[in-house]
Amino acid sequence: MSTTAARAATAGGRASGGSRAGRPGYVCTECGWTAAKWVGRCGECQTWGSVVEDAGPTAGPRTVATAPTRGPARPITAIDVETARARPTGVGELDRVLGGGLVPGAVVLVAGEPGVGKSTLLLDVAGRVASAGRPVLYVTGEESAGQVRLRAERIGALSPHLLLAAETDLGAVLGHLEATEPELFVLDSVQTVASVQVDGAPGGVGQVREVAAALIAAAKERGIPALLVGHVTKDGSVAGPRTLEHLVDVVCQVEGERHSRLRLIRASKNRYGATDEVGCFDLTDTGVVELPDPSGLFLSTTVHDVPGTCVTVTLEGRRPLAAEIQALVAPTLLSNPRRTTSGLDSSRLAMVLAVLQRRGGVPMGDKDVYASTVGGARVVEPAADLALALAVAGSADDVPVVPGLVAFGEVGLAGEVRAVVGLQRRLAEARRLGFRVAVVPAGALAEASAPEGMTVLEARDVRHAVRLARTPGGQKD
Repeated sequence: MSTTAARAATAGGRASGGSRAGRPGYVCTECGWTAAKWVGRCGECQTWGSVVEDAGPTAGPRTVATAPTRGPARPITAIDVETARARPTGVGELDRVLGGGLVPGAVVLVAGEPGVGKSTLLLDVAGRVASAGRPVLYVTGEESAGQVRLRAERIGALSPHLLLAAETDLGAVLGHLEATEPELFVLDSVQTVASVQVDGAPGGVGQVREVAAALIAAAKERGIPALLVGHVTKDGSVAGPRTLEHLVDVVCQVEGERHSRLRLIRASKNRYGATDEVGCFDLTDTGVVELPDPSGLFLSTTVHDVPGTCVTVTLEGRRPLAAEIQALVAPTLLSNPRRTTSGLDSSRLAMVLAVLQRRGGVPMGDKDVYASTVGGARVVEPAADLALALAVAGSADDVPVVPGLVAFGEVGLAGEVRAVVGLQRRLAEARRLGFRVAVVPAGALAEASAPEGMTVLEARDVRHAVRLARTPGGQKD
């Protein structure tokens, strides 16, 4: 046989024998990315340590129905739902986000930046549940038991039914769960606990996956609601494998500026409720206090009218929040005028300035513009464009808007004022806070009615809105 024929026969034999030639030999367990050789970091999702060897397809199914079942399959109408009812935690704002409270066996992951108040909030929840006579197990892996005790004294969360343990070993944590049989379990945090049966340091991909799976299995088996604190990365996502967010039932994000008292809790995943609710809290020296009515934090206490200010109403989930936008326009000698924002989207400001100059007749090419929100509020909703435009135009012309005025509407590149969602809720919140005049997009009253005692003015474009906002008494021109 010739050399060429031998090579062809060898290649054909390898192909027919199920060789892995031509097929990648490694796969990412997080996103399924494949590679021909092993790498430490996935090239698709950028996760470290998630690339493992691909075992390849098997000849047939390896799992057969030999394990005993938990019980026979029953009609869905015969399932008892009382055990799946949510139980309030005692913190109304957290219950709002969770969908009414904690469901037995539910696992909630609470993530946020360092110092945002995660541990303080969950310790307060644990103290409230324990004060009702229900045993609570609080396991800390980041602090000593004495440090947690000092924080509990500061926020008033001391209770004999609150059991505290400082552990970093997964086996010890599961042992505490079995010995205490609590009605609520809190772990701070999931990245600090490790299993001796898994290689790697605490917080690694393998360790976090093993710890989360074991705790979730224990919570489901015993019907114990669990609150897990999670770290976040630089971009704000939950640290560890992506499967952590898939395994838990609820994922909550705690947000807040470092120099602001306001803390917001949002649910990015919720198997027991909606994901468009927002909980508001105030970070004080005595802990995290819930804010059923946080609108007052975002309004200034100035009693006289100042040019360059305008109030809008934003929607955080289903909740309307009033926010005041302030702008300062000053002449400059620089070739590139400054555009500085705080609490606002810089790209939205640039667009509003361009529309004001081109469509509204307000020159901005030789002026510095500074725009900010009051109280550290974060306003990125397009519905705040009109309030921002009125504030900037008022500062540029040194003319204030009429007293008691709010404005909401999206500004388009053609200068038109576009409709916004939730107009009725915005108007009702503004009237509750005492505002008497509202500037809204044209045609908005066809879908929403004006609250009693409030004058609603419809603006066709930015130029028209500026005239309406400066008309004494809020009369139409």
